Amino acid sequence: MQTLFTPELLESALLIALLVLVLTLVVGLLRALVGPTLEDRLSAALLLGTGGVAYLALLMLLLDMPALLDVALLLALLAAVVAAAMTRREVGDG
Repeated sequence: MQTLFTPELLESALLIALLVLVLTLVVGLLRALVGPTLEDRLSAALLLGTGGVAYLALLMLLLDMPALLDVALLLALLAAVVAAAMTRREVGDG
C-alpha cells in the first residue's frame, strides 16, 4: 500500500513552512524597528517570539535535534518577559 505522505514531501512542506516563517519574522522585525507606537512594537515583539518558537520547532523536526525544543521553550519564556517589561514601561511602574 502506497502512503500519501512520503518523507520527501514532508521535508518539502517543512522547508516551505520555514520560508514562510522567515518572511513573517522579517516583517515583524521591520514593524518592531519602524513601529510608530509602543503597541506596534509590543505586537511585533510578541510576533517575533511566537514566530521564533515555531521556527525552532519546525527546525527541530527537520534536523531531528530535540535540543532545539529546549531553545524554543526558552525563547517563549523570554518573549513573555519582554512583553511584561514593555507593558510595565508603558504604564510607568518602573
